[in-house]
This record gives sequence, C-alpha cells and structure tokens, in this order.
Amino acid sequence: MAAERSTILVINPNSNPAVTAGICEALEPLRLGGGPEILCETLAEGPFGIESQADIEAVTLPLRDLILQRREADAFVIACYSDPGLQVCREAIGKPVFGIQACAVLTAAMRGDRFGVIALGEASIRRHLRYLRQIGLIARLAGERSAALSVAETGEGGQTFERLLNVGSALRDYDGADVLILGCAGMASHRSALEQRLGIPVIDPTQAAVAMALGSVQIERAAHRADAWAASA
Repeated sequence: MAAERSTILVINPNSNPAVTAGICEALEPLRLGGGPEILCETLAEGPFGIESQADIEAVTLPLRDLILQRREADAFVIACYSDPGLQVCREAIGKPVFGIQACAVLTAAMRGDRFGVIALGEASIRRHLRYLRQIGLIARLAGERSAALSVAETGEGGQTFERLLNVGSALRDYDGADVLILGCAGMASHRSALEQRLGIPVIDPTQAAVAMALGSVQIERAAHRADAWAASA
C-alpha cells in the first residue's frame, strides 16, 4: 500500500488573493514528483496588506486558528516577512512552523557574507531590525532600504520592478551586499529578473522557507519508514 503523501501548507496572512497566487507560482520549482504536496491558502480574516505592527498583531490568533483547522498538514509556512504569530503557532500545533524572514536570513547567510534587504517601506525596516537583533544575525546585515511600495503594488509590472532594481543596486553598490533578500512575499515574481540584472543571489523568502520545510518533512518521513521497517523485521 502506497504511503500517504506529506503536505506543506503555505499561508498568506493577508487577504489579497493575487499575492497568494504569486506565492503559489513562485513555489512551482519546489513541487517535485513524489515529494510533499505544497498547498497555498489565503487568511480570509487578514488585512489586504500587512504593513504595520497592528496588522501583525491582528493576524496572530487567526493564523493560529487556521493552522489548528489544518492540523493534518505535516509542516506550515507563514508567508509574511515579519513572521507574524510564529511562536504562537508553533506552541499551538507542535509541528514544524517556518517563518519566511528567519529562513531567508539563514539562507542568505549561507550564500554570501553580508546580505541586503529590499523592504516595502520605512516602517517595515524598523520591525525587521528588531527581529534581526532578536535572532542574533544583525551583524550580517549590510543594509536595508525601502522601495516605498504597498503590498498590493509588489506584484505589479515594470514600474515596480524598476524601483526594486534601483533599491537592489544601491544595496549592492553602496552598502556592500553580496546577496539580497526580497523583504515581502509579494515580490516573488521579480526574483529571477532581479538576480539576472544585479548579478548577485536574490532570495525569495517563501521559497527559502518552503525549501527548509521540505527538508524537515522528508527527514521525518524517512525516519517513520525506518521505524516501520525495524518494527516489522
């Protein structure tokens, strides 16, 4: 009898379905044959864009409740760069829950010496710096600069891309970043083009988090298979 397929649930905490669609499309390269299923869901109770501390606090309990409703999933990814509700959700479910900011920073630290972050706005930068201090990686930050965008604008076309490109160029040329992080899940559609134009690695945080979730789920799955084999031997 075939083993049941593992599932990773990626939750967009804002209520903008276009952002969820962009995230889902960016994760397509990680959907491997025979590997865990990667599902994306929008938090209906969330604001249209998470752009303030109040927005972050407002989605914490709805995120927890949604994760508990989807408890059959093997791992969860909170697809907002401020990692809202991360510790509350981990405490509630007892399964792997990944925040995309922490995963992006750890990935960037493995790809280069000093990373730069393209943020939505100035208020985002203050929140991100607090978090970097909390997780002990502030020393690896080359700089963080604002693209002066709303969440709704991040997935749009040429003008948004040019703004991200200008900010990324400044982080590379003036701040000394040798790897960049997109500071919002909604920027995912621009990752590849930015990397090609800038000539340095560009990390999409949701891809980074799902890659870690895949590793966690596959290792756990292999351990269960080994335990089952040992029990039947």
